[in-house]
Amino acid sequence: MRAEIISVGTELLLGEILDTNAQYIAARLPAIGLDLYFQSTAGDNLERLVDTIERGLARSDVIIMTGGLGPTEDDLTREAIASALGEELFVDADAERALRAFFTSRGVGFPERNVKQAQLIPSATAIPNPRGTAPGWWVEKGTSASLSTGFQYIIAMPGPPSEMQRMWEKEVEQRLASLAGGGVLITRVLKTIGAGESHIDEMLAPLLKSANPTIGVYAKPDGVYARIAAKAPTAEAARDLIAPVEDEARRILGAIVWGADGDSLEGIIGAMLNERGLTLATMESCTGGLLASTITDVDGSSAYFKGGYVAYTAQMKMGLGVSAELIERYGAISSEVACDMARAARESFPGRMGADYGIGITGVAGGEEVEGKPPGTMHIAVHDGREAQPLSYAFYQGRAATKRRAVTTALFLLRRALLARG
Repeated sequence: MRAEIISVGTELLLGEILDTNAQYIAARLPAIGLDLYFQSTAGDNLERLVDTIERGLARSDVIIMTGGLGPTEDDLTREAIASALGEELFVDADAERALRAFFTSRGVGFPERNVKQAQLIPSATAIPNPRGTAPGWWVEKGTSASLSTGFQYIIAMPGPPSEMQRMWEKEVEQRLASLAGGGVLITRVLKTIGAGESHIDEMLAPLLKSANPTIGVYAKPDGVYARIAAKAPTAEAARDLIAPVEDEARRILGAIVWGADGDSLEGIIGAMLNERGLTLATMESCTGGLLASTITDVDGSSAYFKGGYVAYTAQMKMGLGVSAELIERYGAISSEVACDMARAARESFPGRMGADYGIGITGVAGGEEVEGKPPGTMHIAVHDGREAQPLSYAFYQGRAATKRRAVTTALFLLRRALLARG
């Protein structure tokens, strides 16, 4: 079955919010046997939205829409579907009663404008939405010649991600899966770090000619991913196709594979520290606490993360035990100072923390030179109590991306140190 996603909202076109709904849905369609061919975004304009739906109906079996189901005048998804299908809107009495009861139960007066959220068309049924006031629509229309059932489907869901995701998982996904029937596409993503995209592509060249499973290589902020995708009548059969290819890919790539699918680098490293009973402390300058924040994004990180310092000035670095001589000789932005920051972070001072590993980061995150160092200059080090392992580079991608890259590099260095320790 051919699927299409239509995201509704002028705020999407203006870049005011990211379209995470389309990303969420697109990632879940292959597993239920739907092939996504098109994605569109339409603003809050009835004529253009109707045109977008009509184009979708001319080429797709299933149209999945998000947004435009609110109570305001510029929420036009219902009106657009009705117009595209040539049907009249009406207020469903049961839906209106449920909507009024929703407001009454919360001690809030009912805005009459919300009545439009109880509207339906003859070919639509309401999809429950316990997290909000906007029911979804499940529309079936007998106009598709490509399906054995002779039907096309339009599924409209609310825009707020928490409402949409609950509706998808509880009300929509399995219904669509039962309609699709003809096989599923399962993916397995291997995540690597320490090698470039072209290098990974070359390493996996013997596997890239496979037609099923297929392998795709692409870069992400936390490394390079290798996606293995297999299509089969069932999910189990698809996983059986993937398994030997994954085994061979892991053999080829070796230790640069740090995780798979939903794994995060900070989560994998946290598990390594936890399993070994090791602890970590950090001292960072130009990343402004992003490293500590990333580490503590993992549940249970308090078991291995002692804490972190944000030492933005040379004076504070020295106050935390970093050598004034090194700062004077090499500058605060240097590999020597990064190494000493890592040492100072992990060493035990009276009233301060002691840890098995320390990480130090210093550099230039902004767009201007500092101490004669160009934007994007980074010096990162990991100290294990015996020696520091530094890494330096200069690569500027804008402030936020530069900080994120430094944090990823720091975690990569820590992983490498942990693997070397055994």
